[in-house]
Amino acid sequence: MLEIHGLTGGYDKKEIVRDVSFSLQKGRMLGILGPNGSGKSTLLKMISGILPLTAGDILIDNKPRTSYKQKELARKMAVLPQLHAHAFSHTVAETVALGRYPHQSGLFSQWSAEDEAATTEAMTQTGVAKYRDEELEYLSGGEQQRTFIAQALAQQAELLLLDEPTNHLDLEHQRQIMDMLKHEVATRQLTVVSIFHDMNLAALYCDELLLLENGRVRAYGAPAEVLTEDEIAQVYHTAVARFAHPQLATPQMALLPNIEIAQNRVTLEQFRVENEFVHLKATKPLRTLSAALHNPGFGWFRHFLNRTVDAQYMCDDAHAEMKNYIKNHHLPIEQTVAMMTAVDVKHAVIRRYKEEDHEIFVMVTAGVGNAVDAARGHLHAEPQRVGTINLWVIINGVLSDESFMQAMMTTIEAKVKAMQDGEIYDTQTGTIATGTSTDSVLIASTQSGQNYEYAGTITDIGKLIGRGVYETMIIALDDYKRAKGWIQ
Repeated sequence: MLEIHGLTGGYDKKEIVRDVSFSLQKGRMLGILGPNGSGKSTLLKMISGILPLTAGDILIDNKPRTSYKQKELARKMAVLPQLHAHAFSHTVAETVALGRYPHQSGLFSQWSAEDEAATTEAMTQTGVAKYRDEELEYLSGGEQQRTFIAQALAQQAELLLLDEPTNHLDLEHQRQIMDMLKHEVATRQLTVVSIFHDMNLAALYCDELLLLENGRVRAYGAPAEVLTEDEIAQVYHTAVARFAHPQLATPQMALLPNIEIAQNRVTLEQFRVENEFVHLKATKPLRTLSAALHNPGFGWFRHFLNRTVDAQYMCDDAHAEMKNYIKNHHLPIEQTVAMMTAVDVKHAVIRRYKEEDHEIFVMVTAGVGNAVDAARGHLHAEPQRVGTINLWVIINGVLSDESFMQAMMTTIEAKVKAMQDGEIYDTQTGTIATGTSTDSVLIASTQSGQNYEYAGTITDIGKLIGRGVYETMIIALDDYKRAKGWIQ
């Protein structure tokens, strides 16, 4: 659809864009990224014909852009520049209707039913139909922006050039506009070239990204190929961290501020055993990876609950019930990680382990009356009751994503070893158990102090985790056995 070969040009004979080449197929969306002054808007103006070229070629549907007559080109390509002031006022409907100009013919062309349908649909798509009779100058910047997007859509061109289309828009309208554009790309085979300042938004919606640096192409390709930590850090001269979007297979970038991070440390005194739960209240949020019922996965939290429920606990929506429980105990819903256990919290074992500069805390509740051998779980005919082994490992230190995962593995391995040495059997298969049906594990770190790139069983922190989890598990298992009368 669009081919750019060696594009060079700028203002007043000053070359802003140099030797830019790329191609974009029909029905695709391209996002142009780059820091201020990198040539994004200049490139878009050169493609649209607003600025002249000093070198290079622009082909639209295999024809040079210069070979198109004015109205023919306008039916092929629509342009949305950055929002600008207006010398005179139009209503929203009149402004959108200007997009139909390329479809008019003759000096006294009539407004057709097709024109009316196109403008109405464009206003509906962008959410400005309710303002159709309002004067544009009295609308907010976001409403004006959506009106100009509607004008570009009403033009019904095959190629759409946009300069920061979500500028001035709040989150809701950013999503609506981008969803709508993506829908047009998918269903009508619209081809879109758009400038973005928000690289995360571009990664969510664009098929390809073009990263400019000093007027030249630094990177071009799929978002996963262009948005790398090293590439972005070098082009934007700032540190970033890349992470995966929770729902889409596309990267997102987080800014890493260059500020001094306050020290954070967990102490034994911050753990409290209440009537129904163990509660850790951290001074500052801890970075957490867990299989908790409430707020699982990665996150930052200050409150940690291990809650006792009846062994026969049944609930149609345990997540909602836990949220209500947290709320009723006046804890912040979004700052609390919570899990359940059938073990009375008076049997919770909390221990501190410290060797040299390494310090961790381990909390275990271990009831194993319904223990399961994971390798033979398929032999269990009946659904299992609520799980009763919950494990917390709290680390005073800085963990990488890799060390979080390794700490989780080390914790689980030590748990299973403790169950083996504690001779905990799966009562249905007669084999050594590995846990219960719905155990929960939590790793949390202060992200302050000692740095831990790795946390496997051979590392210093891994050794401490393995030892701490094993010893605390053995104590908790013996306590459970005594409570059940299995041992004296």
